[in-house]
Amino acid sequence: MDKENFKKAAKKSLNNLFAKIDELEAKKDKVKADSKAEYEEKLARLKSQKDNLQAKYNELIKASDEKWGEVKNAFSSAADSFKEGVSKISSLF
Repeated sequence: MDKENFKKAAKKSLNNLFAKIDELEAKKDKVKADSKAEYEEKLARLKSQKDNLQAKYNELIKASDEKWGEVKNAFSSAADSFKEGVSKISSLF
């Protein structure tokens, strides 16, 4: 995938992941009482990862050709970690 298409795909992925946080936040009251503390802890961690992912995306947008591969890999890794966090928190339902 070329640089511009990757940036577009990354932005779409970012928007989808951030929308997922909003969904999880809205579902917070539906979590079983015995899982509520764990859910809130994982949601807070996910929000922290959101900031990191946004920073990686900003680096991606500004990356020079020389740094492109490195920045692309860092963004992809952060996105994968975020997706894993979403998956773990979703399992609490």
